[in-house]
Amino acid sequence: MRHFLSGLALAATLAASTPVLAQGLFQPVVYINNAAITRYEVQQRQKFMQILGAPGTTEQEAQQALIDDRLRNHAARQLGIVPTEQGLQNGLEEFASRAGLSAAEFTAALENAGVEPQAYRDFVSAGLVWRSVIRERVVPRIKVSDAEVDQELRRQVETPILSRVLISELIIPAPPGQEQQALNLGRQIAGANLSSDQFEDAARQYSAAESAQSGGRLAWVNIDNLPPSLRPIITALQPGQTTQPLTVEGAVVLFHLRDSQGTLRPGATDQVIDYATLRLPSAADAATLGARTRSCDDLYIQAGTQAGQVRRQTVPQGAIPTLVAQRLATLDRDETGVVDYGNAADLVMLCSRQPALVADMAEVPTTALPEDGVEAAVPNADALPTREAVRDEIFNRKANAAAEAYLAELRADAIIRRP
Repeated sequence: MRHFLSGLALAATLAASTPVLAQGLFQPVVYINNAAITRYEVQQRQKFMQILGAPGTTEQEAQQALIDDRLRNHAARQLGIVPTEQGLQNGLEEFASRAGLSAAEFTAALENAGVEPQAYRDFVSAGLVWRSVIRERVVPRIKVSDAEVDQELRRQVETPILSRVLISELIIPAPPGQEQQALNLGRQIAGANLSSDQFEDAARQYSAAESAQSGGRLAWVNIDNLPPSLRPIITALQPGQTTQPLTVEGAVVLFHLRDSQGTLRPGATDQVIDYATLRLPSAADAATLGARTRSCDDLYIQAGTQAGQVRRQTVPQGAIPTLVAQRLATLDRDETGVVDYGNAADLVMLCSRQPALVADMAEVPTTALPEDGVEAAVPNADALPTREAVRDEIFNRKANAAAEAYLAELRADAIIRRP
């Protein structure tokens, strides 16, 4: 929608330069479960998508979008879902508001660019009923466990915060009438999974930027200096990866990430440890008990009459006695080790370990007193999203994946034929 005005100009140019013959305009080009899509609908959707900021949309892509909408509507009818007129109107207003317009203003602008109101209504209606289908059929099956939230938080804690990137650029000219050729070339380059050296060769051959002579190489760029719209695209890359083609006025642009630099969050390496110990007469006794113990909860059972002497603690890493801490460092969850003191021995068992930042957000109870350093081990977690935000992110990711899987299932089951 950011490209709405420029999209309208493009549509007007296309309308002026490409007259459409009425003959065969309403002829079906594809049938989906005996429902027809006409050539006119494809042309309308193609022009509509171009206005929305995708100037390189092909007839094939517009046709596929219409096929998917037919399948969405089919799934909705099977569930008895029909959009109300008020619901549809609200959807039209909400969509138009993204361009800072009312639905009436948006519709009028589309008509001026050669797109009829029905194409707009059909597009919004399919989206509305599909959301209802997903809410009814998919959402109730999606569960997000606390363990998944912990795992995602741990991943974010352990991922450095990018501060600057080393990128290469490739800018393909797209003069009027050649937008599609430029986009096709960009897609070909992006889909080739080029190495950094290969991307440089492509930049020397195809790029119109001043950096072409140096293979598109740019100097280190601070993340904060990148345009806000480009930051998430660049930060989502791993070194050696290339973006998908980005369409801008008069050009198609690709970026390739060569390297990145960042720093860990404060406290990212600090841990909170949940562990158990039991003092026994000898190292042999500790090893024997450890061999038959499967978990920290099982330790109380295997210890028998000595169960009351099991000491289980959740403390910051720095609050653990040195010998025990060294032994714990070599253990995985529910593994045991022995600390031999000569005249006695400790059976040591690791129950869990997690970054202090994650433990703080999960409000893990600790057995350490304040002076034992819990506060120091749990730094300010403001830089991390809340557990609720992470849970929502995982939920949405699962919902999107499930929706795509369901749509693929509908495609597989549909009877799609062309005359």
